[in-house]
Amino acid sequence: MKKDIHPKDYRLVVFKDMSNDYTFLSKSTVKTKETIVWEDGKEYPVIKLEISHTSHPFYTGKMKLVDTAGRVDKFKSRYQKHIDRNAASK
Repeated sequence: MKKDIHPKDYRLVVFKDMSNDYTFLSKSTVKTKETIVWEDGKEYPVIKLEISHTSHPFYTGKMKLVDTAGRVDKFKSRYQKHIDRNAASK
């Protein structure tokens, strides 16, 4: 096995499922600038997840429609003026 290929800077990180506000604390090397105060009163880095084991249909047994098309439409409508301006300049 190769030596020194695994990261050594593990730290406690809070992962938050944005679909149902479920949070859990785990060790990770992921980088983030956002923080959150955990149940123990300490501040930890937070990673926001779109889906976790508490909201995934495989684990819950319930089908849930994820609104990805709506997000694309919202993005396009928000930046439509930039798209129009670039098209007009060509």
